[in-house]
Amino acid sequence: MRSSVQGLWLVLALVVVANTAGAEVFASKREALEQAFPAADSIERRTLMLDDLQAARIEERAHGQLESRLATIHTAHKDGQVIGYAIIDVHTVRTFPEAFLVVLDPGGKVVDTRILAFYEPREFMPPERWLAQFDDRRLDSALSLGGEIHGIAGATLSSRAVTSGVRRALALYEAFVGAPEVAAAPSPTGLAAGGQ
Repeated sequence: MRSSVQGLWLVLALVVVANTAGAEVFASKREALEQAFPAADSIERRTLMLDDLQAARIEERAHGQLESRLATIHTAHKDGQVIGYAIIDVHTVRTFPEAFLVVLDPGGKVVDTRILAFYEPREFMPPERWLAQFDDRRLDSALSLGGEIHGIAGATLSSRAVTSGVRRALALYEAFVGAPEVAAAPSPTGLAAGGQ
């Protein structure tokens, strides 16, 4: 558990530090959140430490494994109202990490998906036009490669990794914001919440 948390923070640090050889870093976490919610008065950060039951339920909904039990949901506010959510997904594509931001509206529908950092060769990076397939999507069976999401020719692993990451983000939203019965389940580790 401790090593998986430390591993995630190490990878997230790579998103901010752009001087790694061969790395393509496009935005820090802070820059990405500001771009996603330019009208926000504040952005609250809620950090979650998932127990076995919570992780299993989210993996079941996402149809994929979580790479870490640590997750963060960012909630944007304007004039006291929630205007959206954002979740950063960090995962390994082939042998190197990728990080991207999934932006959701208050009802849990995808508004935007943007790459923050990509450490694989640039030719395998999903283009913006391909990422636009996720706009207006919710977590359902059609949100899958071979369903309503088309793959990327020559970059199957990248398209699979992003699709799985979007599904994980939506499953986290569903569990802890949209239908928080998963969060209410008994947990030996509990949840840690923090503000930004």
